[in-house]
Amino acid sequence: MNVSAILAEKGTSVFTLKSQIGIMDAISALRENKVGALVVSDDGQSIDGILSERDIVRGVAERGAACLDAKVADLMTRDVITCSEDATVSDLMELMTKGRFRHLPVVRGNALVGIVSIGDIVKRRIADVEREAEEIRSYIATA
Repeated sequence: MNVSAILAEKGTSVFTLKSQIGIMDAISALRENKVGALVVSDDGQSIDGILSERDIVRGVAERGAACLDAKVADLMTRDVITCSEDATVSDLMELMTKGRFRHLPVVRGNALVGIVSIGDIVKRRIADVEREAEEIRSYIATA
């Protein structure tokens, strides 16, 4: 199973933010969209960074409440790891575990085409395991 199949199921829409909006507006966008991270893109296609709940918590821990007056550009992760549509679920599980992050933008060339989360990966992996178990049960029943 690969990323293109996940995106075909869940869709390719990605919530983005501009780098100069305020952190409080970003927090509102996270809440309103019920997501844990937003891609930062000033043009809507290229990836300038990613802002996650973890980035905001880290900012509060380092700067105190004053960080809530900062801009997205001040707290976002700039070196964003991405994947292609060809990446497999196993590839993503390894990448996310090693990198200790939960959201992975999907790119085609340099253009943003989707995002997958650890929840998407776990959901897909559980479905695969259940399907494999059913196939084994069916095989045993017909043997």
